[in-house]
Amino acid sequence: MTNISPETSPDSRRATRFSVDFETICEFHPNQEMTVRIANISANGMMLADPVDMVKGDRLTVRLPVAGRIEAYLVWSHEGRHGFKFERVIREPDFVAMLDKMNSASRSATD
Repeated sequence: MTNISPETSPDSRRATRFSVDFETICEFHPNQEMTVRIANISANGMMLADPVDMVKGDRLTVRLPVAGRIEAYLVWSHEGRHGFKFERVIREPDFVAMLDKMNSASRSATD
């Protein structure tokens, strides 16, 4: 089981981010989907490590284990990385369970 550490983030973001390497599907624009790789995630947002054709403020819906579908909007982009803020915060028990599933999926993919 993943242990959420009480560490504080070194910058102004409120939630601790966890490194992951997790592929999932995002829905954007009517009836369009794309596979993306999440590089890090917190209860408040995520960073994608794949290029996406979006501008600040654009929205998508990401499919996450345990937490389900969450709408997010683009807050920054830099050199092929993109930061999104979730429209709702993922509750801690769901976040811990989600991290466990993401980490086990990453381990399975490398075995």
